[in-house]
Amino acid sequence: MKKKELLSNLPKIDELLNKKEIQNILNEFPRITVVESIRNQVDKLRKKILKTEDSELINFKIDINDLIKNVFLEVKEANQMSLRRVVNATGVVLHTNLGRALISESIKEALLDVVCNYSTLEFDLSSGKRGLRYTHVEEILCKVTGAEAALVVNNNAAAVLLVLNTMAKDREVIVSRGQLVEIGGSFRVPDVMKQSGAKLVEVGTTNKTHLFDYEDKINEETAAILKVHTSNYRILGFTKEVEAEDLVSLGKRYDIPVIEDIGSGTLIDFSKYGLKKEPTVKESLEKGVDIVTFSGDKLLGGPQAGIIVGRKEYIEKMKKNQLTRALRVDKMTLTALEATLRLYLNEEKAMREIPTLRMLTMSIEELREKANKLYQIIRERVKNIEIDLIDGYSQVGGGALPLEKLPSVLIAVSSKYFTANKIEVSLRNYKIPIITRISDEKVILDVRTIKEEEFEIIAEAIKSIESRDEQ
Repeated sequence: MKKKELLSNLPKIDELLNKKEIQNILNEFPRITVVESIRNQVDKLRKKILKTEDSELINFKIDINDLIKNVFLEVKEANQMSLRRVVNATGVVLHTNLGRALISESIKEALLDVVCNYSTLEFDLSSGKRGLRYTHVEEILCKVTGAEAALVVNNNAAAVLLVLNTMAKDREVIVSRGQLVEIGGSFRVPDVMKQSGAKLVEVGTTNKTHLFDYEDKINEETAAILKVHTSNYRILGFTKEVEAEDLVSLGKRYDIPVIEDIGSGTLIDFSKYGLKKEPTVKESLEKGVDIVTFSGDKLLGGPQAGIIVGRKEYIEKMKKNQLTRALRVDKMTLTALEATLRLYLNEEKAMREIPTLRMLTMSIEELREKANKLYQIIRERVKNIEIDLIDGYSQVGGGALPLEKLPSVLIAVSSKYFTANKIEVSLRNYKIPIITRISDEKVILDVRTIKEEEFEIIAEAIKSIESRDEQ
């Protein structure tokens, strides 16, 4: 058969749209997507015919059923949400690329109840008049941190921006050179300060800053002293930094407020659970720091948010700042944050029900039991793929506890048919993507960050790889 004849036999779009199988697809997916996919598949056939040598065209067939099958697969893929659920098998608890902290299952009902219905977002039930959205979390924030007042914006960089813009616009803020950190996405503290309108005054050196360094730079233009906790890295060895209480004493002497950005925002003393000591929000406030900023979606274990707590006189000014509206959070964030914070009223309950806290503090015995269970489920489904249990380490991630190595139990997957890279890609492209890491030519699954209800998903995904091995 000649190319011209084959090209003329290509199905017309309207003809395909009238077929029963396509009509079934149209009942499930948008017409515009289906039509686009039909055009794509017909165009692929046309290009294939044009590229095929004339001598090979004798066996070329236009398979309508195959075309319709490809249309369905393409339409199905095109209609998947871009922001999708994945299985985090990397062992990085606060994986920035995978959404950082998981919201507790126990607050799911409260969250859905608010976002799927009208709510009291800015309505005061007692007066029947307009209310403020921040009241929903301010009281509970003050209760769990001991602060006079609180305010929430959309992330911690925004919190620092708002604080400095309110308290130090066109004036000087003193900060140690060793604390001018870069956070995720190449955003830097000095750049955030510049955008706020505050004038950065650097003191000390990268590794050492003394109290006299701060005092030497204080003048009539000084609006605040800023301390930044280096939560995403550590300077080790010949180092010196000024403690918060000493900066507070200095600030009181000159009537200058002290601001502390503690980044990760922990409300729990992790040293009680075998992890490195991190400054808690409550401890910073107890030392006399005037304003503390921190993240909601790191060690706190809640939604993305920038939380500001401290002296009421400063918080009230921030609430009136025009930037606050531009940086405000929505009802989903407020609901998730309020419900998460309420879990902190009982530390034992918080450790049990907040996924971040639970994953970070799992014992090696719990992890080994969990890994053995996953191992057995996978082993029951596959025969030819190699599955091994090995010891290894997890990471905290999210720019928190950078030196902390968490002992864990890992499952290593390998195959004589496929490279580790191909297995990783296959798992990543599974219907529920499974995100892993590779080490020593093996795909590694770290059970610390895998939910038990995800074991079946992983086993079926690996089984699908074995099916291809056998082929």
